[in-house]
Amino acid sequence: MGKLSKIGWHVLYVKSRHEIKVDKLLKENKIESFVPMIKTIRSWSDRKKTIEIPLFSSYVFVNIKSSLDLYKALSVDGACAYIRFGSEYAIVKQQEIDQIKFIVGEKDITDIEIDNNNCKVGDIKKIQYGALNGVECEILNVNNVNKIIVRVKSLQQNIKATIPSCYLKEISEVA
Repeated sequence: MGKLSKIGWHVLYVKSRHEIKVDKLLKENKIESFVPMIKTIRSWSDRKKTIEIPLFSSYVFVNIKSSLDLYKALSVDGACAYIRFGSEYAIVKQQEIDQIKFIVGEKDITDIEIDNNNCKVGDIKKIQYGALNGVECEILNVNNVNKIIVRVKSLQQNIKATIPSCYLKEISEVA
């Protein structure tokens, strides 16, 4: 098992469709956790319904403050393992957690989805309005709709969302 090198936000891999249950159990055990939820439309033959699903399937973010928290969180029913890269645990920076919270909490941002493919370099912009003010993102042009990508480097994941183009401004290049 890898060493607990740092306290902070770790990524707990959980059983399929157990994200909310594990989150609730962690909070009952007084361990800070976070499951980013997004709204999506599901279609059946007779109806359509808007439902909330986790942004990261089978992931729960856990704020570890001691080695006891590390083991308590893993012992919760539905928890499987911590995400690791090699022998090191994946640690998510507080800034990245805050960015995820802003993205899933902002009403003007729609069509949120996960993309773990590294995209080719595109235009880099900075968001200038709303809760995401100051966040740098990469722009993709998909069917004439501006989409942003916010990179969560510690997870090796990207968050894609549609955002109004008036929210974006050029970043002056540093020579």
